[in-house]
Amino acid sequence: MSDSNSAVTRMHKYNPELTDLVFDYMRDRLAMPEVPLDFPGDKQVLAAALAGLIKPEGNPAADVLKLYDKVVSRAVVSGDSPRFMAFIPTAPTKAALLFDMIVSCASIQGISWLEAAGSITAENQVLRWMADVAGLPQSAGGTFVSGGSAANLAALTVARETGRENRGLKNRAPVRIALSKQAHSSIGNSLAILDVEPLIVETAGFAMTVNDLTIALAKCDPNEPPVVGVVVTAGTTNAGILDDLSGIGKFARENKLWFHVDAAYGGAGLLAPSTKSLFVGIELADSITMDPHKWWFAPFDVAAILYREPRLAAAVHTQDASYLDVLHEDDDVINPTDLAYHLTRRARGLPLWFSVAVNGTKAYSDAVEASVQLTREVAELIRTHPELELVIEPSLSVVLWRKIGWEAKDYRDLQDRLITNQTAFVTPTSWQGETVGRFAFVHPGTTIEMVKEVFAAL
Repeated sequence: MSDSNSAVTRMHKYNPELTDLVFDYMRDRLAMPEVPLDFPGDKQVLAAALAGLIKPEGNPAADVLKLYDKVVSRAVVSGDSPRFMAFIPTAPTKAALLFDMIVSCASIQGISWLEAAGSITAENQVLRWMADVAGLPQSAGGTFVSGGSAANLAALTVARETGRENRGLKNRAPVRIALSKQAHSSIGNSLAILDVEPLIVETAGFAMTVNDLTIALAKCDPNEPPVVGVVVTAGTTNAGILDDLSGIGKFARENKLWFHVDAAYGGAGLLAPSTKSLFVGIELADSITMDPHKWWFAPFDVAAILYREPRLAAAVHTQDASYLDVLHEDDDVINPTDLAYHLTRRARGLPLWFSVAVNGTKAYSDAVEASVQLTREVAELIRTHPELELVIEPSLSVVLWRKIGWEAKDYRDLQDRLITNQTAFVTPTSWQGETVGRFAFVHPGTTIEMVKEVFAAL
């Protein structure tokens, strides 16, 4: 009987050899002055390498870790490398990475005040800092979810239901929400999930202005579903463009429209002295999405959804079930699970909390400012290059550029050359129907010399 119990509990007993094996690997990774980019993988090759690994008797931990190190990890392009300049990179601090290990090691959750008052208090402290940075009132609050898409979905669900209630509409009554073509793809996807028709606002320029919005609303047929909200972007993913936050925010207030700001990428620009003024008007938001795993230097995966009035969100997202009644005995208590579409949740905001508490807010401000200044330096380099052109003036830390005479294949070939040589990971994008080059700078370790290496490979 004792042998049987030993076999059953073996997985849950402390194993010093396994612990040393994993901790040594983590220590070596953390000590790297610059993590390697590594490579895109071949699906068939990877499947063959892992074939037969899952079996009844298991495998020696050292063998599995070696397979991960030599095969699996090498086929994952490192988003935290300073040479990763595609999409929106990540750049988690060492403090955030280390504390993420503690969150995992202790299996810390952040579901309800009954179960997780400690972790929720810490998460709420860093959420309060983010709300203060955005200028939201003391009533504001929120929670952490997996990413910007989940945060946008949570906010737009509240926008839909609050809009219906404010207009005395029946449950499931059709409504619309306004946005521009530059809005992130998750906005349109969220509206489709919510069965909300988008009102696409045509813009005179690249950013949506209050004039663009008023023109679009003036064209609406009064017999069509009412527009109950508007989504603006504070730093588009593709080009870093900011909509007219102030003008649209004031208009939304005056006309009782839910004002959602998607600042998933750009929100950290609030921390940089040189770009903070671009965000005037964000303080008027009813909800804001900001992703710490982007420019706030936290590890994957974490996004913040902030509400001006969290009770409006709780009225929409709180789930009712007999076994959950104990969590809602006090009407004054709002749990993190009441503020988005989730119940079970990891305390994913704790690595950010620990890093901010350890490093201080000034270090964050300086790090974001460094990326902004690098962006301006790169833009000037492009302006003075005889074969390059700046597509648009950068606002935050995204640079769009073109090589004179190049076509789509040339940019893709450059991408392949750069990753093959481990120079950088740079992917092209589309702008106004044209394929162009694109940089996104988030890592404070990315240097102008690294960018020059990219241009040397043209």
